[in-house]
Amino acid sequence: MAAPARQQQTAAAAAAQQVAQPSRPIARGIVFDMDGTLTKAVIDFADMRRRVAAVAGLDSLNGDILDVIASWPPEQQRAAHAAIAEVEAQALRDMQLMPGVLELSAYLDALRVPRALVTRNVNASIEFFHRHHFTLPAFTPALSREFAPYKPNPASLLHIAEKWSVPPSELVMIGDSAKDDIVCGNRAGALTILLDEHHRWHSAEALQGEERPHFLARSLADVQAVLQQRIQLLPPPRPPQPLTD
Repeated sequence: MAAPARQQQTAAAAAAQQVAQPSRPIARGIVFDMDGTLTKAVIDFADMRRRVAAVAGLDSLNGDILDVIASWPPEQQRAAHAAIAEVEAQALRDMQLMPGVLELSAYLDALRVPRALVTRNVNASIEFFHRHHFTLPAFTPALSREFAPYKPNPASLLHIAEKWSVPPSELVMIGDSAKDDIVCGNRAGALTILLDEHHRWHSAEALQGEERPHFLARSLADVQAVLQQRIQLLPPPRPPQPLTD
């Protein structure tokens, strides 16, 4: 039997065991970060920042790299984005799925809970991910940094909630960046799960303010356990609207 078929059957069996418990928060849609969440973290962000700083003759960059670039003259912006593109092109060549991606995605599909992707990467990286690595139906919508304003602004999540006809409070945002993914989800009013594969924090309570997630997980298997045990997953009240993003 093909691997995707086995994953679908396994997910369907797990979904059948989910018992509705009103005391759990309800979620009707799941939104994922990509780099470091759906795929292994291979982008060298320190190298990226060094290359971008060099474009402007700086030793280092302070602040959000995309916001800093946006404040520069057009010629420097083009050079900076070219430097970023070089680093991201290498990341495409090194791309690998995060363990558990297919199993978790199949589980959500069996429950008819939609899944989306929001990343600060570019459209080409999303297309490469879907074409070369992901064997199940694509994440829809899949929003790159071309959708502005980008994370940590909550606009992307609010957009997805509207398209899925669900309140933002019934979304779950999953990502590995407290300052981008978790802040984005919290600002939208969504549930948030921080994927902390490298044990940077001992608990969710170790983070403060908008960076504190509702749940902390060490792997995508842990994420699935949180969704199964701590959250009541339900499909949207009606099928999601067709998306053209």
